[in-house]
Amino acid sequence: MMTSLKMLATGDSARIVGFDQAGGAYRKKLLAMGLTPGTEFTITRFAPMGDPVEIKLRGFSLSLRKNEASVLMIEKL
Repeated sequence: MMTSLKMLATGDSARIVGFDQAGGAYRKKLLAMGLTPGTEFTITRFAPMGDPVEIKLRGFSLSLRKNEASVLMIEKL
């Protein structure tokens, strides 16, 4: 089931299935950071106001702003 990052809670795991068509400006940046389709990640924490969100993938932690994260099409595991 497709969902967005903001619908997940701390500790939830998900898999990237693709990118939103409207997010072309961020797509290359996200791919360069290792956020490729099929990559699994875990939500580590949210900032107090919800932005940014920290995820753990491929052995490192990565913080994403809401506008960057909204480009990701994910499925909850």
